[in-house]
Amino acid sequence: MAQESFGPVGVQRRGRVLVMTLDRPEARNAVNPELAQGLEAALDLLESDEGLWVGVLTALGPVFCAGADLKTVAAGRVAETMTERGGFGGITRRRRNKPVIAALGGDAYGGGLEIAISCDVLLAEEGVRMGLPEAARSLMAGGGGLALLPYLIGEKPALEMAMTAAPYPASRLAELGLVSRVVPVGAVVDEAVALAEQICRNAPLAVQASRRAIVDCRDLSEDDRYRLGGREFAALTTTEDFAEGPRAFVEKRPPEWVGR
Repeated sequence: MAQESFGPVGVQRRGRVLVMTLDRPEARNAVNPELAQGLEAALDLLESDEGLWVGVLTALGPVFCAGADLKTVAAGRVAETMTERGGFGGITRRRRNKPVIAALGGDAYGGGLEIAISCDVLLAEEGVRMGLPEAARSLMAGGGGLALLPYLIGEKPALEMAMTAAPYPASRLAELGLVSRVVPVGAVVDEAVALAEQICRNAPLAVQASRRAIVDCRDLSEDDRYRLGGREFAALTTTEDFAEGPRAFVEKRPPEWVGR
């Protein structure tokens, strides 16, 4: 499995899974312009390659991501920690179809938390902590922390996290529903890849449509959510995989998905 890179973001193909690795451990994987552009490029690869169905986002070193690189901020280049299509880190506002699993083997603070929660599923190792320390520095979490956390864990826990600026252990965040699974130390990437492979056993277009029916419905009324789901299902019925699923069941064999 050859390792490639987009600047400080490594990518590795594991079958239909693309593992994307933040690789600035000496800077606690803080987001500078090169990392933001690299992560956007890695996501471009995931989205454009028909042979890749699921992404896993992880990081080297003891910290997943410490947020924006303060040297970049001090130089007046904070806008360069964002990309036009992706927002902060090239990911927090990124529109995409394919699922991405965050695999945290280290702490995620501020913008690092915002990158993690922009993924679809979040796994974290025991002992990992996450938080929004911005208020302690007279800042605000503008990369998605304040916008998304109330939807993900509820308004009251989100307010507590934002106003106290205190870090929370992964075990507590799992209770709140932010972390999907807490895994033993050293196991998070393998667990994330195994979960990605489980997703890959399903029809990729159905996975993507199901993801959109959830993610794209956050701000819609109940009636509009049903309508969006109906449109997604109607489009799914026109695909080759829609015919393959029942046919494989009748023929008592594993389905052969083609993503069309």
